[in-house]
Amino acid sequence: MTTLRFVERLRDLVAGVDVVLSDIWGVVHNGLESFPEAREALHTFRANGGAVIMITNAPRPADSVQRQLRKLGVADDVYDSIVSSGDLTRNFITGRLGQSMYWIGPERDNSIYRGLDAKFAPLDQADYIVCTGPFDDEAESAEDYREMMQQALSRKLTLVCANPDIIVERGDRLIYCAGAIAELYRELGGDVVFYGKPHRPIYDQAMALAKTKRGIDTPLNRVLAIGDSVRTDLAGAHAYGIDCLFVTRGIHAGEFEGIERMEAAAVKELFGHPPKALMRELKW
Repeated sequence: MTTLRFVERLRDLVAGVDVVLSDIWGVVHNGLESFPEAREALHTFRANGGAVIMITNAPRPADSVQRQLRKLGVADDVYDSIVSSGDLTRNFITGRLGQSMYWIGPERDNSIYRGLDAKFAPLDQADYIVCTGPFDDEAESAEDYREMMQQALSRKLTLVCANPDIIVERGDRLIYCAGAIAELYRELGGDVVFYGKPHRPIYDQAMALAKTKRGIDTPLNRVLAIGDSVRTDLAGAHAYGIDCLFVTRGIHAGEFEGIERMEAAAVKELFGHPPKALMRELKW
Protein backbone atom coordinates (compact mmCIF):
# COMPACT_ATOMS: atom_id res chain seq x y z
CA MET A 1 0.00 0.00 0.00
CA THR A 2 1.37 3.41 -0.93
CA THR A 3 0.99 6.84 0.61
CA LEU A 4 -1.96 9.03 -0.32
CA ARG A 5 -1.61 12.68 -1.30
CA PHE A 6 -4.16 15.39 -1.81
CA VAL A 7 -4.98 16.37 -5.38
CA GLU A 8 -6.24 19.82 -6.25
CA ARG A 9 -8.39 19.27 -9.32
CA LEU A 10 -10.94 16.78 -10.57
CA ARG A 11 -9.70 17.28 -14.12
CA ASP A 12 -6.47 15.51 -13.16
CA LEU A 13 -8.38 12.33 -12.28
CA VAL A 14 -11.01 11.90 -14.97
CA ALA A 15 -9.01 10.92 -18.05
CA GLY A 16 -10.70 7.68 -19.05
CA VAL A 17 -13.75 8.30 -16.83
CA ASP A 18 -17.16 8.36 -18.50
CA VAL A 19 -19.46 8.35 -15.47
CA VAL A 20 -19.24 10.07 -12.09
CA LEU A 21 -21.41 8.86 -9.22
CA SER A 22 -21.39 11.83 -6.87
CA ASP A 23 -22.54 11.99 -3.29
CA ILE A 24 -24.52 15.14 -2.52
CA TRP A 25 -24.52 16.04 1.17
CA GLY A 26 -20.93 16.86 2.17
CA VAL A 27 -19.67 17.06 -1.42
CA VAL A 28 -22.09 19.44 -3.16
CA HIS A 29 -23.70 21.08 -0.11
CA ASN A 30 -23.70 20.97 3.70
CA GLY A 31 -27.43 21.13 4.22
CA LEU A 32 -27.50 24.92 4.41
CA GLU A 33 -25.50 26.09 1.41
CA SER A 34 -24.03 24.59 -1.76
CA PHE A 35 -20.38 24.77 -2.78
CA PRO A 36 -19.83 26.78 -6.00
CA GLU A 37 -16.62 25.01 -7.01
CA ALA A 38 -18.23 21.58 -6.61
CA ARG A 39 -21.13 22.69 -8.79
CA GLU A 40 -18.69 23.95 -11.41
CA ALA A 41 -16.64 20.73 -11.32
CA LEU A 42 -19.59 18.47 -12.04
CA HIS A 43 -21.04 20.85 -14.63
CA THR A 44 -17.72 20.98 -16.46
CA PHE A 45 -17.32 17.20 -16.42
CA ARG A 46 -20.75 16.94 -18.06
CA ALA A 47 -19.91 19.66 -20.57
CA ASN A 48 -16.89 17.60 -21.61
CA GLY A 49 -19.11 14.60 -22.40
CA GLY A 50 -19.32 12.77 -19.08
CA ALA A 51 -22.44 11.67 -17.24
CA VAL A 52 -23.07 12.66 -13.61
CA ILE A 53 -25.44 10.60 -11.48
CA MET A 54 -26.16 11.99 -8.04
CA ILE A 55 -26.30 9.08 -5.61
CA THR A 56 -27.67 9.97 -2.21
CA ASN A 57 -28.84 8.43 1.02
CA ALA A 58 -31.59 11.03 1.31
CA PRO A 59 -34.79 9.38 2.60
CA ARG A 60 -36.89 11.21 0.01
CA PRO A 61 -37.80 10.66 -3.65
CA ALA A 62 -35.44 11.99 -6.30
CA ASP A 63 -37.78 14.84 -7.26
CA SER A 64 -37.77 16.08 -3.65
CA VAL A 65 -33.98 15.94 -3.63
CA GLN A 66 -33.99 17.94 -6.88
CA ARG A 67 -36.16 20.64 -5.32
CA GLN A 68 -33.77 20.92 -2.38
CA LEU A 69 -30.80 21.21 -4.75
CA ARG A 70 -32.53 24.00 -6.65
CA LYS A 71 -33.20 25.89 -3.42
CA LEU A 72 -29.49 25.62 -2.59
CA GLY A 73 -28.48 26.95 -6.00
CA VAL A 74 -27.56 23.67 -7.66
CA ALA A 75 -28.92 23.92 -11.20
CA ASP A 76 -30.37 20.95 -13.07
CA ASP A 77 -27.51 21.05 -15.60
CA VAL A 78 -24.98 20.09 -12.91
CA TYR A 79 -26.10 16.45 -13.16
CA ASP A 80 -27.99 14.02 -15.37
CA SER A 81 -30.04 12.04 -12.84
CA ILE A 82 -30.56 11.43 -9.14
CA VAL A 83 -31.00 8.10 -7.38
CA SER A 84 -31.97 8.18 -3.72
CA SER A 85 -32.35 5.66 -0.94
CA GLY A 86 -35.85 7.10 -0.59
CA ASP A 87 -36.77 5.81 -4.04
CA LEU A 88 -35.62 2.30 -3.14
CA THR A 89 -37.53 2.42 0.15
CA ARG A 90 -40.66 3.41 -1.74
CA ASN A 91 -40.27 0.27 -3.85
CA PHE A 92 -40.19 -1.82 -0.66
CA ILE A 93 -43.36 -0.16 0.65
CA THR A 94 -45.13 -0.56 -2.70
CA GLY A 95 -44.58 -4.29 -2.49
CA ARG A 96 -46.26 -4.43 0.94
CA LEU A 97 -49.25 -2.12 0.64
CA GLY A 98 -51.43 -4.66 2.45
CA GLN A 99 -49.24 -4.35 5.55
CA SER A 100 -48.95 -1.50 8.03
CA MET A 101 -45.82 0.30 9.14
CA TYR A 102 -44.59 2.28 12.10
CA TRP A 103 -42.73 5.35 10.90
CA ILE A 104 -39.75 6.80 12.74
CA GLY A 105 -38.70 10.12 11.25
CA PRO A 106 -39.30 13.87 11.05
CA GLU A 107 -42.40 15.21 9.36
CA ARG A 108 -40.28 16.82 6.62
CA ASP A 109 -39.55 13.32 5.25
CA ASN A 110 -43.23 12.61 4.50
CA SER A 111 -42.62 12.96 0.75
CA ILE A 112 -41.25 9.41 0.82
CA TYR A 113 -44.87 8.25 1.03
CA ARG A 114 -46.29 10.65 -1.56
CA GLY A 115 -48.64 8.87 -3.96
CA LEU A 116 -48.49 5.60 -2.04
CA ASP A 117 -51.48 4.09 -0.27
CA ALA A 118 -49.29 3.43 2.76
CA LYS A 119 -50.86 2.22 6.00
CA PHE A 120 -49.52 3.43 9.34
CA ALA A 121 -49.98 1.89 12.78
CA PRO A 122 -48.61 2.20 16.33
CA LEU A 123 -45.50 0.20 17.09
CA ASP A 124 -47.43 -2.51 18.93
CA GLN A 125 -49.67 -3.11 15.89
CA ALA A 126 -47.35 -2.49 12.91
CA ASP A 127 -46.07 -5.20 10.57
CA TYR A 128 -42.71 -3.47 10.03
CA ILE A 129 -40.84 -0.21 10.70
CA VAL A 130 -39.60 2.44 8.28
CA CYS A 131 -36.93 4.75 9.70
CA THR A 132 -36.03 7.92 7.81
CA GLY A 133 -34.21 9.49 10.78
CA PRO A 134 -34.78 10.55 14.38
CA PHE A 135 -37.99 12.42 15.13
CA ASP A 136 -35.83 15.36 16.27
CA ASP A 137 -32.36 15.15 14.78
CA GLU A 138 -31.36 18.45 16.42
CA ALA A 139 -31.56 16.87 19.87
CA GLU A 140 -31.77 13.07 19.64
CA SER A 141 -29.27 10.24 19.18
CA ALA A 142 -29.74 6.51 18.68
CA GLU A 143 -29.68 5.94 22.44
CA ASP A 144 -32.98 7.78 22.74
CA TYR A 145 -34.50 4.89 20.76
CA ARG A 146 -33.07 1.94 22.69
CA GLU A 147 -36.28 1.16 24.58
CA MET A 148 -38.34 1.48 21.39
CA MET A 149 -35.95 -0.85 19.54
CA GLN A 150 -36.19 -3.39 22.34
CA GLN A 151 -39.98 -3.30 22.00
CA ALA A 152 -39.66 -3.78 18.24
CA LEU A 153 -37.27 -6.70 18.80
CA SER A 154 -39.78 -8.37 21.11
CA ARG A 155 -42.21 -8.38 18.17
CA LYS A 156 -39.49 -9.46 15.70
CA LEU A 157 -40.25 -6.53 13.40
CA THR A 158 -38.15 -5.77 10.34
CA LEU A 159 -36.75 -2.24 10.30
CA VAL A 160 -36.32 -0.66 6.87
CA CYS A 161 -33.56 1.97 6.99
CA ALA A 162 -34.16 4.68 4.39
CA ASN A 163 -30.83 6.41 5.09
CA PRO A 164 -27.85 4.26 6.15
CA ASP A 165 -25.78 7.34 7.09
CA ILE A 166 -24.86 7.51 10.77
CA ILE A 167 -24.18 11.26 10.78
CA VAL A 168 -24.17 14.13 8.27
CA GLU A 169 -23.17 17.77 8.32
CA ARG A 170 -25.75 20.46 8.90
CA GLY A 171 -23.83 23.69 8.52
CA ASP A 172 -20.96 23.38 10.98
CA ARG A 173 -22.66 20.69 13.10
CA LEU A 174 -22.98 16.92 12.84
CA ILE A 175 -26.44 15.39 13.26
CA TYR A 176 -27.60 11.79 13.60
CA CYS A 177 -29.38 9.94 10.78
CA ALA A 178 -31.53 6.83 10.40
CA GLY A 179 -28.43 4.63 10.10
CA ALA A 180 -27.57 5.26 13.75
CA ILE A 181 -30.94 3.88 14.88
CA ALA A 182 -30.77 0.99 12.41
CA GLU A 183 -27.30 -0.02 13.59
CA LEU A 184 -28.51 0.00 17.20
CA TYR A 185 -31.40 -2.28 16.24
CA ARG A 186 -29.04 -4.61 14.40
CA GLU A 187 -26.69 -4.73 17.41
CA LEU A 188 -29.67 -5.74 19.56
CA GLY A 189 -30.34 -8.60 17.14
CA GLY A 190 -33.06 -6.99 15.04
CA ASP A 191 -33.66 -7.59 11.33
CA VAL A 192 -32.67 -4.54 9.26
CA VAL A 193 -33.08 -3.88 5.55
CA PHE A 194 -30.78 -1.09 4.36
CA TYR A 195 -31.44 1.01 1.26
CA GLY A 196 -28.67 3.32 0.09
CA LYS A 197 -24.90 3.38 0.17
CA PRO A 198 -22.88 1.22 0.80
CA HIS A 199 -25.38 -1.43 -0.34
CA ARG A 200 -25.44 -2.66 -3.92
CA PRO A 201 -29.02 -1.85 -5.05
CA ILE A 202 -28.45 1.91 -5.16
CA TYR A 203 -25.34 1.43 -7.32
CA ASP A 204 -27.20 -0.88 -9.68
CA GLN A 205 -29.89 1.78 -10.09
CA ALA A 206 -27.28 4.50 -10.63
CA MET A 207 -25.59 2.48 -13.38
CA ALA A 208 -28.97 1.83 -15.01
CA LEU A 209 -29.56 5.59 -15.08
CA ALA A 210 -26.09 6.10 -16.57
CA LYS A 211 -26.94 3.59 -19.30
CA THR A 212 -30.15 5.51 -20.05
CA LYS A 213 -28.08 8.69 -20.41
CA ARG A 214 -25.23 7.21 -22.48
CA GLY A 215 -27.10 4.49 -24.36
CA ILE A 216 -24.52 1.84 -23.47
CA ASP A 217 -23.25 -0.01 -20.43
CA THR A 218 -20.24 1.69 -18.86
CA PRO A 219 -17.33 -0.54 -17.77
CA LEU A 220 -16.72 -0.15 -14.04
CA ASN A 221 -13.11 0.90 -14.66
CA ARG A 222 -14.50 4.00 -16.37
CA VAL A 223 -16.65 5.01 -13.37
CA LEU A 224 -15.55 7.28 -10.51
CA ALA A 225 -17.46 7.63 -7.24
CA ILE A 226 -17.07 10.83 -5.20
CA GLY A 227 -17.95 10.98 -1.51
CA ASP A 228 -17.01 12.05 1.99
CA SER A 229 -17.90 9.01 4.12
CA VAL A 230 -15.61 6.04 4.73
CA ARG A 231 -18.51 3.88 5.87
CA THR A 232 -20.90 4.56 2.99
CA ASP A 233 -19.20 6.20 -0.01
CA LEU A 234 -15.80 4.54 0.09
CA ALA A 235 -16.99 1.14 1.32
CA GLY A 236 -19.83 1.10 -1.22
CA ALA A 237 -17.59 2.03 -4.14
CA HIS A 238 -15.00 -0.59 -3.18
CA ALA A 239 -17.61 -3.32 -2.80
CA TYR A 240 -19.07 -2.43 -6.19
CA GLY A 241 -15.66 -2.43 -7.88
CA ILE A 242 -15.25 1.26 -8.72
CA ASP A 243 -12.67 3.90 -7.79
CA CYS A 244 -13.52 6.57 -5.24
CA LEU A 245 -12.34 10.16 -4.87
CA PHE A 246 -12.56 10.95 -1.17
CA VAL A 247 -13.51 14.53 -0.25
CA THR A 248 -12.26 15.43 3.23
CA ARG A 249 -14.26 18.61 3.91
CA GLY A 250 -17.26 16.56 5.12
CA ILE A 251 -17.86 14.43 8.20
CA HIS A 252 -14.19 13.37 8.51
CA ALA A 253 -12.81 16.93 8.26
CA GLY A 254 -11.32 16.92 11.75
CA GLU A 255 -9.24 13.83 11.02
CA PHE A 256 -7.48 15.55 8.11
CA GLU A 257 -6.72 18.88 9.78
CA GLY A 258 -3.17 19.92 8.88
CA ILE A 259 -2.42 16.71 6.96
CA GLU A 260 -0.83 16.99 3.51
CA ARG A 261 -0.20 13.32 2.88
CA MET A 262 -1.06 10.02 4.53
CA GLU A 263 1.46 7.27 5.07
CA ALA A 264 0.54 3.66 4.33
CA ALA A 265 -0.18 2.72 7.95
CA ALA A 266 -2.50 5.69 8.45
CA VAL A 267 -4.28 4.95 5.17
CA LYS A 268 -4.95 1.37 6.25
CA GLU A 269 -6.13 2.41 9.72
CA LEU A 270 -8.62 5.03 8.49
CA PHE A 271 -9.76 3.63 5.16
CA GLY A 272 -9.04 -0.08 5.07
CA HIS A 273 -9.29 -0.05 1.29
CA PRO A 274 -7.75 3.24 0.08
CA PRO A 275 -9.53 5.68 -2.23
CA LYS A 276 -8.07 6.61 -5.60
CA ALA A 277 -7.19 10.07 -4.26
CA LEU A 278 -7.94 12.66 -1.59
CA MET A 279 -9.33 16.14 -2.25
CA ARG A 280 -10.17 18.72 0.39
CA GLU A 281 -13.11 20.03 -1.57
CA LEU A 282 -14.38 19.20 -5.03
CA LYS A 283 -12.91 21.50 -7.70
CA TRP A 284 -12.51 21.23 -11.44
